[in-house]
This record gives sequence, C-alpha cells and structure tokens, in this order.
Amino acid sequence: MKALELEAMRRAIVVSAQGLGSASPNPPVGCVILDQGGRVIGEGFHRRKGEAHAEVNALAAAGDRAAGGTAVVTLEPCNHHGRTPPCREALIDAGVSRVVIAVMDPTSRGEGGAALLRQAGVEVEQGVLAEEALLVLGPWLASLTRERPFITCIDGDSEALSAEVELLRQSHDLVVRAGGLVEEGRQGSHGDGVFRVPDHLPAGDAGHLLKVLGETGARSVLIVGDAGVPSLEQRADRLIRYLPFTATTQAPLPPGYRLSEVTRGVGYARVVGQRS
Repeated sequence: MKALELEAMRRAIVVSAQGLGSASPNPPVGCVILDQGGRVIGEGFHRRKGEAHAEVNALAAAGDRAAGGTAVVTLEPCNHHGRTPPCREALIDAGVSRVVIAVMDPTSRGEGGAALLRQAGVEVEQGVLAEEALLVLGPWLASLTRERPFITCIDGDSEALSAEVELLRQSHDLVVRAGGLVEEGRQGSHGDGVFRVPDHLPAGDAGHLLKVLGETGARSVLIVGDAGVPSLEQRADRLIRYLPFTATTQAPLPPGYRLSEVTRGVGYARVVGQRS
C-alpha cells in the first residue's frame, strides 16, 4: 500500500462526510482519483439518492487523466443498475488500472463490484483503512444490520448541549424534539419525493416507532432528551450525556453501554456511550 493511497483514502473519508444527512437511504461515500504519478486529479461524494455516485463525480472531475490511474473509494463500487448506472462500469470505462476500497458493500448484488472489476483486469485492494471509513459509514451499516435507523440520543442541561444539537443535526437524517416533533436534520437535504418526514411521531412502543422512522428512508435519527419518547431513548445506539459534576450519584450510562469518550466542560462532563 502506497503512502499516497493512504492519504487519498483519508481524504475520501473526509469528502464522504458531505453526504451525511442527505444521502440516505443510500450510503455516504467518498472517492478520490489519483493519476499515474499519484497526484489527486478528482474527488467526489454521493449527495443524495437519484444523483450521481461518488465515483462518477470524481471521474467527471478527473476527466481523461483518470486513464491508468487509481480510484480510492470508501465503499465497494456498486455493480447494479438503479437510478444510475453501476459505478464499476464507470471505472472500467474510464480506464483506471487500480481501485482501492475501504469497506465492502453488504448490499452488493451478484458477484459484487470488486469481483467484476478484477474480471475486467483492474487491480483491486480492499479493507484499506476500513475502521476509519466506518466513522462515516458506521451508522449506515448499523442501520442495515439492525433493519432500523441508527439512533443517537443526547440529553443533559448545558448551553453547550444546544450547540452540539445544532452540530449533530447536520449529519443526521431526522431530529426528534420536544413533544415528538420530527424535523429533517437539514431541511430539504434529501430531495423531493425521496424522503418522507412525518410531522410528529405517533403513539406506540419502541418497535412501532422505529418502524415508522425506518419507513421514512432515514438511516440516522437524533433524539433530543426532552423529546418525550423514553422507549426510543432506551433503544439508542449512541448516548451523549452532559452530566453536572455536582450530580455525583447519577450513573454515567445505563447497563448495556460502554464508555467511549469523556471530556470536560465548565461545570459538567460530556460522556459518550456506545451500545455494547
């Protein structure tokens, strides 16, 4: 593995984050194209369903210079015709000689994009910086595995919490606020006719609510602590809590979560837990 390809993969991961909060139900993918000398000549990401995928956008930026070069992509190129042609076909047509992949696509159909690229004579390397790529792709993959949206719950009492909610909503498909009010994380980001957002969550248990949220096309949902849906909060995949230092008897996390991050604020600790 060349150092330039590792740098390009990390760049592709950062680029892919631009699709968070808009690409769902598709994955947020990034791609960087290197020429034969290892220079970056194009990059792209998948913005929303129905629009060009990351590889196609990156190849468009690279133009004819992609021939003989390397495509560095965070997720295995797709191999099926949907609203857009398969990305493995675009890579082959562009004449790239090598494709570097971080994460394999569990939704790949048939033999898979990587296998078809190899059959066409393209050198393929997979599993490159996969753990780092999951910083962006992780919620999408978890949503597929669990057959429901990835749930983040944030609660506590701090001015900093409000600021973090505004930051987090940029990368979540939906936000559930007080009274069960449901909002798109970034208004209009998923495009017309692709995403279905209810005004409020209906009454029901966690299973029913998760089904309702899943049917919108959402892969990630942010629940703010005063939303009034404790059944959903108890099913959260990630908890973010702002705990006052004076609350010495309060348990940092409920059972079933592991502590993944602790930082200090003015008068509080910010605690992050991941479901075990």
